[in-house]
Amino acid sequence: MDKKNLTLGILFIVAAISTLIIGAKLQPPVAPVAAPIVTAPATGTPVPGAPVPSTALVAPAGIPATTLAALATDREDAKATLLSNEYVTVRLTDFGGAIQDVAFKKYPAHQNSPESFVFNQQHVAPILALAELPGMGANTRFELVSASATEVVYRTVFEERLEITRRYTLSGPTGDPYRIRHETTLRNLTTATIQPPRLAFELGTTTLVGTNDTGLYLNVATYNGDKAEVIERADLEGGGLLNWMGVSSNPPKAQLEKPVAFQWATVKNQFFASIYTPDAPGQSVVVRNVELPPLPGGTRVNTGITASARFDLAPLPPGASTTQGGQLYVGPKEYTRLAKFEKREDKVMQFDRYFFNRIFLSGLVSPLLNKGMVWIHSWPFIANWGLAIVIMTLGLKVISLPFTLAASKSAKRMGKIAEPMKAIREKYKDNPKKLNEATMALFKEHKVNPAGGCLPILITIPLFVGFFAMLQGTAELRFQSFLWAHDLSGPDTIWHIPGLGFPVNIMPLLMGATMIVQMRLTPQPTTMEGPQVMIMKIMPWIFTLFCYNFAAALALYSTVNGLFTIGQQLWVNKYSKDEEPVAAVAPTRSGKGLKNVTPKK
Repeated sequence: MDKKNLTLGILFIVAAISTLIIGAKLQPPVAPVAAPIVTAPATGTPVPGAPVPSTALVAPAGIPATTLAALATDREDAKATLLSNEYVTVRLTDFGGAIQDVAFKKYPAHQNSPESFVFNQQHVAPILALAELPGMGANTRFELVSASATEVVYRTVFEERLEITRRYTLSGPTGDPYRIRHETTLRNLTTATIQPPRLAFELGTTTLVGTNDTGLYLNVATYNGDKAEVIERADLEGGGLLNWMGVSSNPPKAQLEKPVAFQWATVKNQFFASIYTPDAPGQSVVVRNVELPPLPGGTRVNTGITASARFDLAPLPPGASTTQGGQLYVGPKEYTRLAKFEKREDKVMQFDRYFFNRIFLSGLVSPLLNKGMVWIHSWPFIANWGLAIVIMTLGLKVISLPFTLAASKSAKRMGKIAEPMKAIREKYKDNPKKLNEATMALFKEHKVNPAGGCLPILITIPLFVGFFAMLQGTAELRFQSFLWAHDLSGPDTIWHIPGLGFPVNIMPLLMGATMIVQMRLTPQPTTMEGPQVMIMKIMPWIFTLFCYNFAAALALYSTVNGLFTIGQQLWVNKYSKDEEPVAAVAPTRSGKGLKNVTPKK
């Protein structure tokens, strides 16, 4: 690498880092919230299936914006009933006859914390509460009919016309432990046929899961049997092309309805989801953004999201009943678990969310990578997710070894014809057609494939993009450590520069170093001109900066991949058949043959 390009690369990286630091300093602070949401300490150990006092929540002070839904203040006189197994504790409340929250026993709330992560802990309403039936919402007390270790039943009467029974059954040993069977039955108590009101079930409220969470996967999604559609928080925030001029072409919305015959609907964040799969398709979902207090230690605005699913019911004859039932999954986004469900609930992972992901077939690559990683981690002597990633990466490199070896040898042969290529470009610099003919003839004579050097990239990029897409929502990697990285799902920050607050992440720096070494070891294509060479030299710096704050697992994969490629290239450079450099040549006038144009002595 010449001094000029090295200087340009260093200046670029310094300028980019300075921009990040200054941007962080200039970012407006989050408006303070007078009182955070706190949970009252529990008294005693509740017994599954037995009524226990409800946990009281203190709502944040201040008046929320009119376009944001406010958090609920749970009734202090509410009584909760628990359903529990090895994986979850489901807390149901008699107000609304619904699920107040779900604790995941296998996933801690914070790193090295004994407390479980609780989904819907901060909420607008309990999960599956009746959202649009006046007098039947979260402030209506239901009668507890029965409670056992696996099933809870609530009942109430609406306007002396409808008996509403709500049943919740925790899956048995043969079902998924994060799934709950739900049924809401309406019975006509009158002597006339009536039209039941439309049912709308709350799907839950979800929030950012930590200070590293950017909210990229904090959204609502539906699946219509063909494809999944996503509703983002930004879809309700308004804006538009003229917004920067103070002319809003898209004002903020208090709620957004998405008419769709969905087979399931979900409210989710980066690692966890509430997925309701009804027995019969629903008609639409209604989405709202939620005002939340900032996360401890975070500066990012913490706006949550909630939704409800709507169902239309047929008229009820006298004494008749109708039941709206379905399966509710409240748990981690584990692909291998969700892939077993019957209605493609695995699409919650959003592996092919973006066009860029679809170009590189992430929808096919990411599931295979996830299955491979989970399978390797299940080996008896593998007890670390980082080690599973290393072994999987090495396995992928071995599988692609024949292709990459052929490409490396082709790149080396390409370097041998540098002088003849230079002579050809000089001779036909004003005749592009002749230049192309002469170049192809030279490649053919020396058995050089000009696209051979691109093959490793074509193999590597889909794997990299697929791995990146997989990591974004893989709950298994949350809070999993490897070497100095304390959390493979986030940056491996070991220190912050005093006064600047800029994080020092080691794994991306190692990844960038392997890329620079690879570039220096690999012969560059002879067709590359000065500007192209310079771009290739600064690409490792750009890529390192681009991936600097990504998950440590992604940098680990790239670093191991790079180290293997370096060893492979060293072997090729040392042990592959060494050919003498080709003398400078140029085509004959006919353009069909070649003649030596080396100056005579």
